Amino acid sequence: MNPLLERITIDPGKAGGRPCIRDLRVRVQDILEMLAAGMTPGEVLQEYPYLEADDVRAALAYAAAA
Repeated sequence: MNPLLERITIDPGKAGGRPCIRDLRVRVQDILEMLAAGMTPGEVLQEYPYLEADDVRAALAYAAAA
């Protein structure tokens, strides 16, 4: 298993039970949509300064594993 996936959490009480980054209310889907819209990982990190580069990588790893 990819160790980055440990950063992905699913809590029925947060974000409608959708996968989030590190128990934050930032959904994996939000990160993927920003990247798909053409934002760079650096721009995503500027939008969410409390995220780390590995969080963006974790979102991509989660999508690849799904």
